[in-house]
Amino acid sequence: MNYALKRILQLIPILIGITFLSFAMMRLAGSDVVQELYSNRGTEVAQEVIDAKRAELGLDQPFLTQYVNWFVNMLHGDMGNSYVSGSPVFTTFINKLPATLILTVMSIILTVVISIPLGILSAVRHDRFTDLLLRFCSFIGNAMPNFFVGMLLMQLLSIKLNLLPVIATGVNFRSALMPALTLAISMSAKYMRQVRATVLEELNKPYVQGAKARGVTDRVILWKNVMKSSLLTIVTLLALSIGSLLGGTAIIESIFMWDGVGKLAVDSIEMRDYPIILAYVMWMAIIYVIVNLITDLLYHQLDPRIRLGVTKG
Repeated sequence: MNYALKRILQLIPILIGITFLSFAMMRLAGSDVVQELYSNRGTEVAQEVIDAKRAELGLDQPFLTQYVNWFVNMLHGDMGNSYVSGSPVFTTFINKLPATLILTVMSIILTVVISIPLGILSAVRHDRFTDLLLRFCSFIGNAMPNFFVGMLLMQLLSIKLNLLPVIATGVNFRSALMPALTLAISMSAKYMRQVRATVLEELNKPYVQGAKARGVTDRVILWKNVMKSSLLTIVTLLALSIGSLLGGTAIIESIFMWDGVGKLAVDSIEMRDYPIILAYVMWMAIIYVIVNLITDLLYHQLDPRIRLGVTKG
């Protein structure tokens, strides 16, 4: 409990710093929000109207005043209104969140199902044909970016086989399957190699040889000893994946028109909708802080030697 409290207190200044830097970068972006807003509508307005709109949005105030007002309001649950739609930012963001959560859960499940068994198999069949084939597939998967994998799956599953829709037709399992599979293939190609390396390192340690000498079967050694020692690496990989996926994979969501927070962020950036962008940045920061905290706590459960400020030894 004390460790968790210390970690939380250490992370609070990081969150505050992220909000300040994000707010400052958007204000220094070099484009006028109000002018962008009216230019996107294709209308020309008088300077008096622009000045009045800036005053309405509070953009005529000094930078620090704007930041303090925004930060205080955010602490009270008010993240402002969208510059484009005028809708409350918090409501807009929450409405997009379920789609991203569904995509995250499906992607993680597919990644675990693909990468961990194949990584273990590759390690067990070290330097044999199965291992070489899996390593080659992993190399190819690593070399292909997400958007290219997505287009290949579109060509195969949608155009050739007509099994799944090209773009999302709503927030449902069928529409989520192809973007989730796209993310899972790319992540599995990377994580399979990590799992293989971790399991292989454990298999070469003296305690494995000692267990074999005592007559313990390979299956028991693998699942009761090697996998237990490999959990730290696997948990870390999954935690990082959850953090990035919950933030919304903007490219994939945009390609498949999946209506999640990633696509919302891309649309907001194009429209210079700063309140929505700030909400997205805060969401990303909070997710990574929580994921890192949970990972640290799991480390303590899985390896009692790990302590704050003390290295393993």
